[in-house]
Amino acid sequence: MMNLFRKKSIDKIVKDAEAGLSDGHSAGSLKRVLGVKDLTFMGIAAVVGAGIFSTIGTAAYHGGPGISLLFVVTAITCGFSALCYAEFASRVPIAGSAYTYAYVTFGELIAWIIGWALILEYAIGNIVVAISWSGYFVNLLEGLHIHLPGWLATNYEQAQQGYDEAVKHLAAGGTPATFSKLARVGYDAISNAPIIGSWKLILNIPAAIIVTLITALVYRGIKESKKTTNAMVIFKIVIIVGVIILGFYYVDTKNWDPFLPNGFKGVLAGVSAVFYAYIGFDAISTTAEECKNPQRDLPRGMIYSLIICTVLYILIALVLTGMVNYSQLKVDDPLAFVFDQLGLHKIGYIISISAVVATTSVLLVFQLGQPRIWMSMSRDGLLPKKFSKVHPKFGTPGFATIVTGFFVGIPSLFMSISRMTDLTSIGTLFAFVLVCFGVLVLPKLPPNTVKQAFRLPYINGKYLIPILAALFMFLSKDRISNAVSTRANEGYQEILFLVFIFILTIVSILSFLRKYSVIPIIGALCCLYLMIEIPPISWVWFFIWMCLGLVVYSSFGRKNSLLSKEQV
Repeated sequence: MMNLFRKKSIDKIVKDAEAGLSDGHSAGSLKRVLGVKDLTFMGIAAVVGAGIFSTIGTAAYHGGPGISLLFVVTAITCGFSALCYAEFASRVPIAGSAYTYAYVTFGELIAWIIGWALILEYAIGNIVVAISWSGYFVNLLEGLHIHLPGWLATNYEQAQQGYDEAVKHLAAGGTPATFSKLARVGYDAISNAPIIGSWKLILNIPAAIIVTLITALVYRGIKESKKTTNAMVIFKIVIIVGVIILGFYYVDTKNWDPFLPNGFKGVLAGVSAVFYAYIGFDAISTTAEECKNPQRDLPRGMIYSLIICTVLYILIALVLTGMVNYSQLKVDDPLAFVFDQLGLHKIGYIISISAVVATTSVLLVFQLGQPRIWMSMSRDGLLPKKFSKVHPKFGTPGFATIVTGFFVGIPSLFMSISRMTDLTSIGTLFAFVLVCFGVLVLPKLPPNTVKQAFRLPYINGKYLIPILAALFMFLSKDRISNAVSTRANEGYQEILFLVFIFILTIVSILSFLRKYSVIPIIGALCCLYLMIEIPPISWVWFFIWMCLGLVVYSSFGRKNSLLSKEQV
């Protein structure tokens, strides 16, 4: 049983990487072309996307102007995690992100679990982004008076929702001219879709096309991907800053009152939507082997991008909720919507163009990250060797990149966005929790080793963590009391809360006994708390995915593990 938790040696990993042996597990190496600016731009590309152009509207609808506070909370949570990622990235400068970090701290089984969770994060996250991109792109085409048939621009679930809405609208005396966008596309799709047997052929073709094009670009090389990413980031940052400046001119401060219309509970209702905006900054760490100086540049790239994106999100949240009342913001394209409401249709059109560019850049970064996770798992023997092969000309994990394209492109033809953001957020938060806890068990470094490496500041949590935990429990005493007294009839959400309280108690005791550092503990606990606010149904699907992963590991990975063979 103990060999399930066999660990990789950091010293051996670093020596092999410095010798150009690609973690000692694969012939052929990736090209080192990324600097601090490229990594910062890559982080911005991953974070400023569908969140700022889409999901922020839903979050604002629930939380009102106070949603800006949630961006602060989420940014602090991600900031603690980013510092832990930075320490790992300096100590373990190879591709693999949280998967590799877990391998050197918790062992093989936990590494596999986190790698499997990252597959969920990147794959489902990119399906969501591809579907969002399709929606923005179709809007853009309609602005040019080009109309795609409904059955080629949506999925069956969304088409059926739109069709049902259209039928109700017509029954109430409405006309097709007054259909909402969802009703118009859904009615067109269901009414005119080709029929194969008893199945209506409804496909989201634009989503599949953009995945194919991005996959081809990522396959060609990191240098080409870098140039494209940088150009798109510059464009969308200029647009967003312009929107912020122009938007503040139209802000009516009366719309900020009340600031918390649904209390802090309403703010927390937007956790998934807001956190979804931040997923992806960890994708920077998957490019460690393509950095010129990963020990110095990776930490800076992560932290710089997180700070820049947080400032932009807070300002956008204040602008949106100041231009119109928060209750109007439950729309797919809130930025374009608020300017359309003010009659500034040309601005809305420019925002639609920027949204297409922004989501394209997110798609590009995620399509870069996923193959490198698979490549690392393959190097360790946990996946077939084909996944770790580097293209001799382009210097990219070619086969893994192509498989990623199919893995994302095919589902994007059929699947709907509903609940996917929750699943993606669980996968990401789970990775953050393990990275934060993993820092606590990293072997200590002598002062003169690993030059230029980032080291997490040590703050003794012996007393601070228990005090903060006690304060949290005091402020939550009513919720704890209600959850305990009605636990037999309690919803799963409150059961998750009680589980969090139990973990908080254990961690507080251990912090007192072992003097754990404050930063990784708070980072892990913040991520755990955000996880319990995600709907229980998403947890069910997450556990199903994890069980499937354990089946794959037990049938292939455990028997083919390279570390196991080395130990034998």
